[in-house]
Amino acid sequence: MDLKTRSFAALERDFIEYITDIKYATMITVDRRGRPRARVLLPIWEVVEDRPVGWLAAYRTPVKVAHLADNPHTTFSYWNHRQNAVFVDAIAAWVPDAETKARVWELYRAGSPPGVGYDPSTYWRSGPADPEYDVLRIDPWRVQLRRGTDLRGTLWYPPEAD
Repeated sequence: MDLKTRSFAALERDFIEYITDIKYATMITVDRRGRPRARVLLPIWEVVEDRPVGWLAAYRTPVKVAHLADNPHTTFSYWNHRQNAVFVDAIAAWVPDAETKARVWELYRAGSPPGVGYDPSTYWRSGPADPEYDVLRIDPWRVQLRRGTDLRGTLWYPPEAD
C-alpha cells in the first residue's frame, strides 16, 4: 500500500533523486481511438508552490499534436535497473509564448534538476526563437514513487484531484 500525501515536499527529495539518476522518461499519449503511443524524451522539472511542474522541449510532430488536442492527459514513466520508478500522470499543453519558451531553454541549459538537461541548440540551431522549437508544460495531478522491489511507495496528488 502506498503512503499517500497531499504535500509534494514529502517526496520531493526522492523525486529529484530518481529523475536525476534516470533522466529519460517514456511519455505515453493516446490517439482518438484510445490506443497508446510511447516515446522516450527528457523532460525537466521544477517545484512551484509545493507542486511539480514539468517542461518538455519538443518538436511539434503531427502525432503529438493530434493526441494532445484530443486528450491532453499523459503519463511519464521513469525506471532504472534497480527497480526505482517514478510515474507522473499529468495534463500536457503546448506553450505559445516566447518568454516561457526562452526560460525553458535556459532551464535545459542549466539542468533542472541539476544533472538533467542538455544544450537545446544541438537540436534547434536558431535558439529559443527557432520555428521548430516548441515546449510542452506538464502539470501533474498524480505522482507515484517506487523504491526497488519494495511493494510500497509514495503517492502524491493535490487536493483538487479527488
